[in-house]
Amino acid sequence: MTHSAPPTEGKTPPGGPRRDEGPAPRPGILMGRLLGVPVYVSPSWFLVAVLVTFMFEGQVHDVVERPASYLVAFLYAVLLYGSVLVHEVSHAVTARVFGLPVKSVTLHVLGGETSIEREAPTPGREFLIAFAGPLVNLVLAGLGLLAHILLPLPDVAVLLVDALTFANLLVGVFNLLPGLPLDGGRLVRAAVWKITGRSRSGAIIAGWVGRGVAIATLVAGAFLATYGTGDGDDQNTGIGWLALLWSALIASFIWVGATHAIRAEHVRERIPLLSARRLARRATLVTADVPLAEAIRRAHDDHAGAIVIADHDGKPLGLVNEKAVTATPEHRRPWVSAGDLSRGIDDGLTLPVDISGEDLMEALRRAPAPEYLLIEPDGRVYGVLATTDIDRAFTGT
Repeated sequence: MTHSAPPTEGKTPPGGPRRDEGPAPRPGILMGRLLGVPVYVSPSWFLVAVLVTFMFEGQVHDVVERPASYLVAFLYAVLLYGSVLVHEVSHAVTARVFGLPVKSVTLHVLGGETSIEREAPTPGREFLIAFAGPLVNLVLAGLGLLAHILLPLPDVAVLLVDALTFANLLVGVFNLLPGLPLDGGRLVRAAVWKITGRSRSGAIIAGWVGRGVAIATLVAGAFLATYGTGDGDDQNTGIGWLALLWSALIASFIWVGATHAIRAEHVRERIPLLSARRLARRATLVTADVPLAEAIRRAHDDHAGAIVIADHDGKPLGLVNEKAVTATPEHRRPWVSAGDLSRGIDDGLTLPVDISGEDLMEALRRAPAPEYLLIEPDGRVYGVLATTDIDRAFTGT
């Protein structure tokens, strides 16, 4: 399982800084709230549930007649993802104990994801949040083993308990593999962070280990598909190809997650270098009734890269949107007022000109927008900060 924050945290195969101008799309279908955390189910889960049902039904049919065997097999699929849900909730609960806000829990085709809004402040807390998920799965596997040994269960219950015990054992052990984005990668990150004092070094090392885990997963799937299917009859051959497909899917998931983690850390290294004053555009102040063509002419004469709407006393009232200006044809600009293409300046859109680094990024996350007004300590307008310029600073273009 994974749990994601800015950075991301943990994901679990079952049975195995974003800025925008609108609300983020929901990660799936909202199923309710657990301990105050919204729980979503991706539509891809239903596909996996059907697949698990048909794969497990063959075993169930040995002890339950059809069509009841399909119902029991589907119950296993639900219980399997129940184990995944418990895993993710353990991440969420541990994070909240340490005062970290949890955005959501999502179940999807490869297991689950817990979205945590901030990263852990210490390597010890990072370790505990990451370890909570696999620990719960291993405990569930142990309870399942005890139930098998100690309780007089009917045959169908034994089948379900044994299957869930194996699944939880597999999920717990798999997630302890030492590479991002798996929980084991978070443990590696925490350990390197503790030793070196640098969380980013830990994330980069864990990301590279995660790439190695992805390659190993693919190789293992290919080996099982080639040599692990018995006498080569059609049924075993089909199982072999399914194992290869599933391992390829998991390997790609791990590779992409590990690569994202490495790139995110390289991007994060540039954050302390960001300065609003250095990235700011000079602004031309005009009243709202000034034609757009005239406002552009004044900005050109002032060598300015932005237009600010102000009253007759020079008090800023709005920011003219650059994309709206670009989208307005030249022959229309004399007949469109600059105020028509502006948006009001809310508190979150006004920033001190000397803001920089993490403080700057946090301000942008709190109030996503294409432009921000920068103000000197004495209240004068210094200029405008455009998010496109920040993006270029990150990419080096």
